Amino acid sequence: MKLSIKHITFGIIAFFLSVGNVFGQFTRDLQYFTYPDQRGLNQFEAPFETDIEFNGINIRVGGANTLQFQGLRHDNTAGNLSDLESNFNLATSNLDLDVALASGVRMHLRTYLSSQNHNEAYVKGGYLQVDRLDFISEDFLSGLMDKVRFKVGHMELNYGDNHFRRSDNAQAIFNPFVGNYIMDSFTTEVAGEVYYYNEGLLAMFGVSNGKLNQSVTDAAEDDFKTKATVYGKLGYDKQVNDDLRVRLTGSILNISQSASIYIYSGDRAGSRYYDVITPGNFRAGRFAPSFTPGFGQPAAPGEMTAFMINPFIKYQGLEFYGVYENASGKIKSADDRRNFNQYGAELLYRFGAGEDLYIGGRYNLVDGEMTSGDIEIDRFNIGGGWFLTKNVLAKLEYVTQNYDGEGYAGSPYDGAEFNGVMMEAVISF
Repeated sequence: MKLSIKHITFGIIAFFLSVGNVFGQFTRDLQYFTYPDQRGLNQFEAPFETDIEFNGINIRVGGANTLQFQGLRHDNTAGNLSDLESNFNLATSNLDLDVALASGVRMHLRTYLSSQNHNEAYVKGGYLQVDRLDFISEDFLSGLMDKVRFKVGHMELNYGDNHFRRSDNAQAIFNPFVGNYIMDSFTTEVAGEVYYYNEGLLAMFGVSNGKLNQSVTDAAEDDFKTKATVYGKLGYDKQVNDDLRVRLTGSILNISQSASIYIYSGDRAGSRYYDVITPGNFRAGRFAPSFTPGFGQPAAPGEMTAFMINPFIKYQGLEFYGVYENASGKIKSADDRRNFNQYGAELLYRFGAGEDLYIGGRYNLVDGEMTSGDIEIDRFNIGGGWFLTKNVLAKLEYVTQNYDGEGYAGSPYDGAEFNGVMMEAVISF
C-alpha cells in the first residue's frame, strides 16, 4: 500500500505519543522551557532558571492550529486589482516535539503540517539547548552554567525581539494581532548561540552559515561564496516589583557577503493577509529590503548590516512594546548603500481574571530607498483578544495599510492600500 503524507504524519504522531507515554508519562513541564500557551506570553528567551527536576527522558508532544476569517478590500491608483471576497483562509497547523534528554539539555523540533505556502508537511527547524553540563559529571561547572546557555541547530536566529511576538505559522498565541510586522525579521539557518544572563543583564553572540537552503556545492568564484552571518544581542530584563517589568534590548546582525539575503524573506509559511495587492504572493502585505540583484539582472553577492532596538514595559495590565530597526546594504560591487527603517509601537491593556482579555493598537511604518526611488508603507491595527482557556485564543482586529513613494511608480503598489476586518482563532498546547 502506498503511504501518503497524511499516513506518515499520523504514524509519527502515534509513535511519539506512545514513546512519550513510556518515558515521560505525559509530564508537560520541562526545564528551561517556554510554555506554548498563555503562560508563555512575554517570555522572550526561554527562562534561565527552573524549579523542574529531571527524572529521565521526557518527550513532550505539542502543537498549534489556527484559522482566520478575512474580510479585506484592496485598491491602487490604476484600479486594476482583482476583487477579494470575505471568507476563511487555509487552516494552518504545527507539530512540536520537545525532548528533555538530560538535566538541562533539551531538544526542540517544529514541523509545519499545513501552511499557506506549503500544503504538505515539512520541518521548519530545531535546536539543542544546553543549560547544564551534568551529563559530563554532576554539577560540572555549575557556577558558570548558572549564567551561561548554549544553543545549536538549524534554527530561528535570535535577532531582535520581534520574532518572539510574531505568528510562526500556526503558533500565533504570542502575537496580540493577526499579522506580523511589515519587515518580518525571521529566518532559519544552521547556527550556534552563546548566552550570558546575570541578574537581568543579557548578552548573546551567534554565528550562522548564512544559508536558508543548505548546500555543500561550492561557488564557482570566491566572490560569490556565502560567508557566515554574525549577530548579537545586549539587554536588560527585570521584574522590578509585582506590578512593573522593564526590558530593553539592542540587536545587530551583519552579512558580509551572500548571494541571497534571507533575514526578511526567510519565512516559508506565509503571511496572514492573503492575496492583498499581489494575489498569489504568499508574503503579501510584507516588505523585504533587497540588497542583491533582481530577476533578469547579472548575479552578484550583497552585503547588509541591520540593528534593532526593542523596549518593553508592563505595568499591571498596561503593556508597551516598541521597535526601531535599520537595515542598510548594497550589491557588493556597487558604491551606493541604501537604507530602510522600521518603526513600531504597540500599546495593550490586559484585564479580567488572569488577564484573559485585552484590547490595544499597533502602528508600524517602513521607509527606505529602493533602486527605483523612495518608498513608504504604514499600517495601523486596532483590536483585541480573549483567552477562553490558557490554550485557546480568539482575536478580532481592524487593519489598514498604505503604500506611497516614487519607488512604486508603475507597479501594483502605486497608491495601493488594503483595509478591513480579520478574525483569528488559535489553539496552542
